[in-house]
Amino acid sequence: MPVYKNPYFLLPVLLFWVNQYLERIERVYLPFIHGYWDDLLAMPVILGLTLQFYQWIHPLKAQLVFTIVQVLAGWLYVSLIFEYLLPRWSDRYIADLWDVCCYLVGSVYFYFLINRKEN
Repeated sequence: MPVYKNPYFLLPVLLFWVNQYLERIERVYLPFIHGYWDDLLAMPVILGLTLQFYQWIHPLKAQLVFTIVQVLAGWLYVSLIFEYLLPRWSDRYIADLWDVCCYLVGSVYFYFLINRKEN
């Protein structure tokens, strides 16, 4: 099954968009959800889109999956950019260790539920 049809991928995408709609259009602010929900959903969405793109262009197609090292590299990359570098360059960003934990949980979710070879 392609990544974009995987219900474990579609759920974080849907939840992300619902959260953005509530925050930006309806102006509904729930502190915990606003603070961590996007961070929890980021890695399944980012890695899922990346995997789908690679499956489209790679000769292995749907048989291509990411290794644990590649998933952890993605987690480390996003964590470094959003929780270390951007807060140092701009006052608009705040470093938060809980965000790094959310990225890790999302990466584990991706690895076990979305990162699957087509049967």
